Amino acid sequence: MVMNWIGVGLLLWLGWMAAGVQAAVPPVLVIPVTGAIGPASADFVTRGIARAEVEQAQLVILEVDTPGGLDTSMRQIIRDILSSAVPVAVYVSSSGARAASAGTYILYASHIAAMAPGTNLGAATPVQVGMGQSDTPRRSRQPEKGQPTNPQDPSPASTRSDMSNKQVNDAAAYIRSLAQMRGRNADWGERAVREAVSLAANDAKEQGVIDIVARDRQDLLRQVDGKTIDLPGGAERMLDTAEAPLLVTEVDWKTRLLATITDPSVALILMMIGIYGLFFEFYNPGMVLPGVVGAISLILALFAFHLLPINYAGLALMGLGIAFMVSEAFLPSFGVLGLGGVAAFGFGAVMLMDAELPGYGIPLPLIAALAVTSALFLFFVAGMAVRARKQPVVSGREQLLGMHGIAMETFEQEGWVQVHGEQWRAQSSRPVATGQRVRVTGRDGLTLSVAPLDDVNEVEKGE
Repeated sequence: MVMNWIGVGLLLWLGWMAAGVQAAVPPVLVIPVTGAIGPASADFVTRGIARAEVEQAQLVILEVDTPGGLDTSMRQIIRDILSSAVPVAVYVSSSGARAASAGTYILYASHIAAMAPGTNLGAATPVQVGMGQSDTPRRSRQPEKGQPTNPQDPSPASTRSDMSNKQVNDAAAYIRSLAQMRGRNADWGERAVREAVSLAANDAKEQGVIDIVARDRQDLLRQVDGKTIDLPGGAERMLDTAEAPLLVTEVDWKTRLLATITDPSVALILMMIGIYGLFFEFYNPGMVLPGVVGAISLILALFAFHLLPINYAGLALMGLGIAFMVSEAFLPSFGVLGLGGVAAFGFGAVMLMDAELPGYGIPLPLIAALAVTSALFLFFVAGMAVRARKQPVVSGREQLLGMHGIAMETFEQEGWVQVHGEQWRAQSSRPVATGQRVRVTGRDGLTLSVAPLDDVNEVEKGE
């Protein structure tokens, strides 16, 4: 009888455990993406989606609030979304957020596109990087009332350069392909590229640009619960998100460090610190610290410039400006090289980045401050180096010539003298008495040639 009860209890326990295992719901991973889209945010999203696959999450939510960013970073995020084995929902949140420019493309690429009330998307016209950005018009001609909109009509771009037209056409085809893949409004997406139009959340839902308008995360999870998502390779996944646990990915130190050094202003400052440090080390060998700090800073700056869309003509102008400022301390140019160097550095820094790209402009006050600081620093350090070269030598063989010493013993031809606190073997053509002051007139290896100080004085008087 007791055994029967034990068996019943064991069966109930096993059934309860099996029900608990069946009731376990895969988690939903939340990845915040705020600020300009760049190398740091792209790396953060890549690692977040990889983590979701490892932890077998059923959904990834990218919470987006961005003014746009770099095309290369945007396309990396989109490639990760398209190849992800876990469905990805892009959620523009919270109220007041936006998915402008690059954010619009990412929203179109997502499996589920959602926005919170009070948010907007659009203005996806690509901004040309480098020289010539002024060719891209800030306003395009809007169609008159009753006139149909033709996305293929090239007239709004009639004032653009050929390169700008190529960029706009490429971006329009890209967002249209994403829209066709996800079954979204391709015509409006192309208008966002060609005409830089924007939409509010509710209007985007009505026009088929997004799928859901959700108040918060829980509302989003309730609305996507039960949806079937198509994944790469023909796989499908039905979402069970109503009671799914949320795992929020925190921004780690690697992302913060990468975001810091890829900020154009920080990269520019690191480059200047690197140049200053190496310059100071070369003119004062042996100090070590300036060289170490300069080398590390310069490598970090070059790494950042490798990831950023820099204009190499601007970088070359900055290098030329620094060379001119250094040369000013050595050549009698009466300030021409120095002023030319400051001007070249300033123009190069302005051209280094595209100031129209959201989040990737270098403030003009910072450029002016760095130009003035560079001029003052380089003039000061180079001037010190020149003055140091003109000073008499204070070490080595030349330093001993002309110094006074004291004879440590009486000798006629060779004996010992003390010079500058050191004992030296000395030779003299005249007898020298103990304690007599002598003057060094030459050196042969470790032996000094000396003369009694009285003889030296007589020679000098005779001259």
